[in-house]
Amino acid sequence: MTIATREAYGKALAELMLEKKDIVVLDADLSKSTKTVEAKKVCPDRHFNLGIAEGNMMSVAAGLAASGKIVYASSFAVFAAGRAFEQIRNSICYPNLNVKICATHAGISVGEDGASHQAIEDLALMRSLPNMKVFQPCDAKETKAVIKAVYVMEGPCYVRLGRLGVDEVYESECHFECGKGVILQEGEKAAILCSGLMVQETLKAAAQMKTLKPTIVNMPTIKPIDKELIEKLACTHEVLITIEEHSIYGGLGSAVAEVLAESGLPCRLERMGMQDTFGRSGKPMELLAYYGLDAKHIQKYVESRVK
Repeated sequence: MTIATREAYGKALAELMLEKKDIVVLDADLSKSTKTVEAKKVCPDRHFNLGIAEGNMMSVAAGLAASGKIVYASSFAVFAAGRAFEQIRNSICYPNLNVKICATHAGISVGEDGASHQAIEDLALMRSLPNMKVFQPCDAKETKAVIKAVYVMEGPCYVRLGRLGVDEVYESECHFECGKGVILQEGEKAAILCSGLMVQETLKAAAQMKTLKPTIVNMPTIKPIDKELIEKLACTHEVLITIEEHSIYGGLGSAVAEVLAESGLPCRLERMGMQDTFGRSGKPMELLAYYGLDAKHIQKYVESRVK
């Protein structure tokens, strides 16, 4: 059984709203797609549709947060992070307000909607903002943990969610900790750091490898990045490989590169992701294969990088 992280978000948000009376949910006319409709069902008096006006939605979110509310604001990632960037910067991050931006339909796995709707730069935009914390859960259990965790965090948070249904990574409860990576498989020579649905593709790829057993690390927190773990992996592996459904510029790969550059550790880094190109229209799995981000291509790439 597969479940999209956006669906898990809707369910987790509905549960949280019943527990916490200071939560207000905003959406930009996409509640059925972002799944905040689940929150509306249980608490319609605290769910507001702001229409196709994402900038205004973020400004309203800032006002509510300044009045003491915890605000969860949702839209597609390309609109939430892109169209509303100025309002997020000046009205939310600058005053360090409690707005939790939960953006769905991120990456090329949006599919047929094409390049205009496929956010491949949102992590870079949000990671660049002072006070902003950035997360990308890999499955339903981790999504639930992240959504509940950001409620108690001080200041703005960006949670990146997907449209596509994905397999469960965690069999039991996920114990999420902000700023910490999770080693899913201990290995040698190569350490793969990934997040979102790339975790599932990497696990599938590793299962097919006959000559290599890489270390696999789930990185649900993109900012603040787990510097301690990255440095530890750099000391015990020949190469670190980052895999993300995002541009190689500004996202997980860049965050890991910054840690390595500042540490001075002699470890090679390889970055898999969107290679300075936009997406295109197509079926999600076909697009992942086209851009070299499915299990088959990951297996081939990783094995080719380890002598």
